Amino acid sequence: MSAWADTGRFIREFVRDPLHTASVTPSSPALAAAMTECVPAAGEPVVVELGPGTGAFTRAIQDRTGGRARHLAVELNQGWAGLLRERYPAVEVVEADARELPRLLADRGLGNVDAVVSGLPWVAYAPGPDGRGLHAMIVEALAPTGVFTQFGYTWTSWMPPARQQLADLRAHFADVTTSRTVWRNFPAAIVHTARAPRR
Repeated sequence: MSAWADTGRFIREFVRDPLHTASVTPSSPALAAAMTECVPAAGEPVVVELGPGTGAFTRAIQDRTGGRARHLAVELNQGWAGLLRERYPAVEVVEADARELPRLLADRGLGNVDAVVSGLPWVAYAPGPDGRGLHAMIVEALAPTGVFTQFGYTWTSWMPPARQQLADLRAHFADVTTSRTVWRNFPAAIVHTARAPRR
């Protein structure tokens, strides 16, 4: 796959719909590694990926699990969903909103999942019409030992939406840690890792 082609895709989507596109460029391999280092590497874990875009984290998940994971990728963008199906035929790509996660898991007979890896922008976590935020749905989906990862950018970490997202994470998980800055990404990024979901 061409990194330049994917960058062009991201720029076009960011210009078209900046609120629903988390970045202007694809995530780097360094950020993908940081986002997926907590995904169980042994056995056959169930992994849900939210907002995979062109597949930077998708590839890292497949590499880490040796392709043994039950890997469900939920992508709202029709073009990117089609691209992911072509690139990763072993991944179950679903064109849907992340808020449909409870139904998507139920339809597939999946119980609690081992990991949720999110490439979604801040706006995706805002409360929906029912007053529930996406973090609450992720908590319900995770096993008690499950892990959730979300990235953010260092230059926006002081902004109210980023601070609110971190506060919301801490309200839904008993253990939340933030990585050191991943400098080998543009823009420089951090990774929030959340464990011990609060039921």
